[in-house]
Amino acid sequence: MTDTEPGARREGRVVHPIEALSYRILRSRVDLSHLPPLTRAVVERVVHASADLDYVADLVCDEAALADGLAALRAGAPVVTDVAMVAAGITGRRTVCPVAEPAAARLARAAGITRSAAAARIAANQVGPGAVWVVGCAPTALAELLTLDARPALVVGLPVGFVGATEAKAALRASGLPGVSNRSEKGGSAVAAAALNALLYVEERS
Repeated sequence: MTDTEPGARREGRVVHPIEALSYRILRSRVDLSHLPPLTRAVVERVVHASADLDYVADLVCDEAALADGLAALRAGAPVVTDVAMVAAGITGRRTVCPVAEPAAARLARAAGITRSAAAARIAANQVGPGAVWVVGCAPTALAELLTLDARPALVVGLPVGFVGATEAKAALRASGLPGVSNRSEKGGSAVAAAALNALLYVEERS
């Protein structure tokens, strides 16, 4: 039994028949077998979560960066998210998400920045270097992260929006930090969580 067949099991995670069928349909429409394994896992999981084949060409992945992120997850690195919706979509891993904390609101007012940017500052102080960051909603959180000495193990930078999203993702790519991003205005909590889950499911199978 393969991990795409109904009832397949991945180290404690049972793959639902609907998910297995979704993957078979996806693979009938696009052949991603030429991609390196972690890149393929991320691209397929994002396309599966969004039903949007445009992500095949839109996503920007680096296999070495994904390998470093996977190693960090295996070592128990903290996972930071920009919003609760991203955290809710991440499977089997506790996350750090200070955006709703009163301290984030106070810092945002005092510094004249968004609450998401303030939460990124707070999270960086809480987790230190080597964390995995997942941004799916707030471009300002990603932009703020790039100004900090956070030294992340991996940044999943997939914020959505017409204002600042493409710029923040381009800045991530230009920064040299290990990351996953996309070129368009698309993104969102579901796809950011899916990209991280792809690595978590690889971790489960290892």
